[in-house]
Amino acid sequence: MEAIVSRENMMAAYDRVVGNKGAAGIDGMTVEYLKPYLVEHWPRIREELLADRYRPMPVRGVEIPKPGGGTRLLGIPTVLDRLIQQAMHQVLLPLFDPGFSGSSYGFRPGRSAHQAVLAARSHVAAGHRWVVDLDLEKFFDRVNHDVLMARVARRVADKRVLRLIRRYLQAGMMTGGLATARTEGTPQGGPLSPLLSNILLDDLDKELERRGHAFCRYADDCNVYVQSRRAGERIMASITRFLGERLRLTVNAGKSAVERPWARTFLSYTVTSHKKPRLRVAARAVDRLKGKLRAVFRQGRGRSLVRTAGDLAPILRGWTAYFRLAEVKGIFEALDGWLRRKLRCILWRQWKRPRTRAARLMQRGLDEARAWQSAMNGRGPWWNAGASHMNDAFRKAFFDQLGLLSFMDQHRRLNHAA
Repeated sequence: MEAIVSRENMMAAYDRVVGNKGAAGIDGMTVEYLKPYLVEHWPRIREELLADRYRPMPVRGVEIPKPGGGTRLLGIPTVLDRLIQQAMHQVLLPLFDPGFSGSSYGFRPGRSAHQAVLAARSHVAAGHRWVVDLDLEKFFDRVNHDVLMARVARRVADKRVLRLIRRYLQAGMMTGGLATARTEGTPQGGPLSPLLSNILLDDLDKELERRGHAFCRYADDCNVYVQSRRAGERIMASITRFLGERLRLTVNAGKSAVERPWARTFLSYTVTSHKKPRLRVAARAVDRLKGKLRAVFRQGRGRSLVRTAGDLAPILRGWTAYFRLAEVKGIFEALDGWLRRKLRCILWRQWKRPRTRAARLMQRGLDEARAWQSAMNGRGPWWNAGASHMNDAFRKAFFDQLGLLSFMDQHRRLNHAA
């Protein structure tokens, strides 16, 4: 605890929490007010931590949509509790991380989702052409506190730290003005949760290593790669038993499966069925992206295309950066075509009247007869956005000049830079 509350460690934790910004907890305090609060109250809080008297506040429950549908309940701690958790994380991580499995990639320094995806592809290329795709049922909601704390206590001797971690696990959740106590689970939203999940699931990693299996784990997303369906089904049954008996965790039978790797997704990627598999973007990831972009397009109906292109830019840039490993490039070309068609559709809607449409098409170089024929065709905006007259009038160069980012151009540039 002395290491946690040391000035150097707390200053590093403060910089990290302020840099991450984030929403306020139940007390309404934002990161902007943290410094003046600490100037006045830190000596008392430090003494409470050292004397084992500090009590965390309940977390604020917030539901966010899950990529696959439904919602996930986040627990947002107060800014002060985020600071203390971050300070604990900085001291505890060096104790645990060196002992974690080389096949664990989530929430670890120097490791990433991209490394996990590349490792998965290498396992398939090595001949492990079946995958045991394990989905843990409501993992963060079902963590058994006693099982987790027993694993933390293997490397942490300071009883004050152990008791503080348990208090954070048991801190109530405030939803709709009511606080409910927690007897299981580790609420997502605090700096400690990812480390605690890795500490618990390290037992799974070590069991898979002991059995000599090829696997990749990113947080609670775990894939085991095998050479036959029969071997996969045997592993699925035995690992399900292991998780239930040893870690008190339940495998979601509806979402888990023994299947070909190209029929499953891992971190929103999948692979082709070639002998030397190639990475490609999973179809569900494309659907999620289109859903997010449609919301921007709806807002853009009354705006200039330049502004809409600017609103799209951070989404397009982030998505392409994440999927830069994809070796099947057709989806990037298809998305570029879809994106430009959506913007042509906005233009067609904005013009409204046939006279305006004909005039705009002539301004873009179409002859008068073709412009009027196109403007009077009676078809809907989406059909016209994909028709030859709009494609000829508004080519890729037009959208490049607007500042619209191209998936294909970005993908090419990122891979060239790499």
